[in-house]
Amino acid sequence: MKTATDAEVETSLQFLAELFENSPLSQVAVQLWEGTLWPDHAPRAATLVLNHPGALRAMFNAGTEMGLAEAYLHDDFDVVGDMEAAFEIADVLGKGLGWKRSLALMSLLRKLPGGERRGSAREFIGRLGRRHSPARDRNAISFHYDVSSDFYRLWLDRQMVYSCAYFEEPGNDLDTAQTAKLDHICRKLRLKPGQRLLDIGCGWGGLVLHAARHYGVDATGITLSEKQAELATARAAEAGLSQRVHIYLRDYRDLDEGMPFDVIVSVGMSEHVGAENLPTYFRKAHAVLKPGGVFLNHAIGEGARHRPTEGPSFIDEYVFPDSEIPPVQTVLVSAASAGFEIRDVENLREHYALTLRHWVHRLEARHEEALAYVSEETYRVWRLYMAGSAHGFAHGRLAIYQALLAKPDETGNARVPLTRRDWYGRGG
Repeated sequence: MKTATDAEVETSLQFLAELFENSPLSQVAVQLWEGTLWPDHAPRAATLVLNHPGALRAMFNAGTEMGLAEAYLHDDFDVVGDMEAAFEIADVLGKGLGWKRSLALMSLLRKLPGGERRGSAREFIGRLGRRHSPARDRNAISFHYDVSSDFYRLWLDRQMVYSCAYFEEPGNDLDTAQTAKLDHICRKLRLKPGQRLLDIGCGWGGLVLHAARHYGVDATGITLSEKQAELATARAAEAGLSQRVHIYLRDYRDLDEGMPFDVIVSVGMSEHVGAENLPTYFRKAHAVLKPGGVFLNHAIGEGARHRPTEGPSFIDEYVFPDSEIPPVQTVLVSAASAGFEIRDVENLREHYALTLRHWVHRLEARHEEALAYVSEETYRVWRLYMAGSAHGFAHGRLAIYQALLAKPDETGNARVPLTRRDWYGRGG
């Protein structure tokens, strides 16, 4: 007579066999709670370790991305090895199973032990007020960026740049690639000593500090994160740049239009603006930029192989509340409608895949140290979202666009050179 455990093992193995019948896994193995490996003992890049007999039910019963993510957050299963490779499972599920197979699989899941859905300390509860109102935006930004500066410091580069790096060679280390990214942006902006630079969403100050130190500009950074503003201000003082670097806790909508800037940059911020607010965002940037100035907007967008997510979004609930990644054409139309002339658009998605892999590996290597600053669940949120994002950029479902926008003067002169030669020559 079969014991309960024998029956649960048999049901779990049958479920896995039927789930992946038409799309066998090549990079992922599954280890059951009692040690059985499926589909075989061949080495694979990642192993999903089921921590109890009801793990598969916790993972797949809801039939959504959210359900699968929450099962990982709640330790129903773990991932040993390459976290990004584990997203092969998401690719298979994204192809659809058909209603007959879905019903058969649901029947198998119900034979496994169930459990109540647990609450999460990481879920965003700041959804008060109108979406993308100033108060709600402050809550959303704080939710992600005010986790702990020390936590971010563990796995970011020395300059704490929390955005896509620029790999002049694929084997570059993270510090080299992030410095190259800062230079790439500064050269695109063609910064000159004495210019006034505005960074909308300045993070911990990496770009404004670099631009002031190496290009001689007077830099202003704004952020909605109190912890970012505090650390960026302290870093400016430590570097002896307090006279030329100023950090403010300020919403972009509250910028003073009476003191226009020579150049503006925004890196990884407009994703938090919301598609319906993009016209406002670009009109404000246009208003605070001098005629003949340029604005570089660096933001994630839909990739050519974008695949809409069914059901609630893990990213929206646990990572970046109220964030949106509209297609690049929506962004560019909003910029042009505000009066900007589009001078260049560059997609750096391969660079972001490389960046995210560095971050994930660095975070994993300092797992125990991270737990001094955040919970195990928060650690898992970051590991999951960064590995999944790397997978998305590598497979063309996500993109990262740098759009260089000019504000021509009253004669129509955009004041940009005829070629981009100076962007790529260190000598200018």
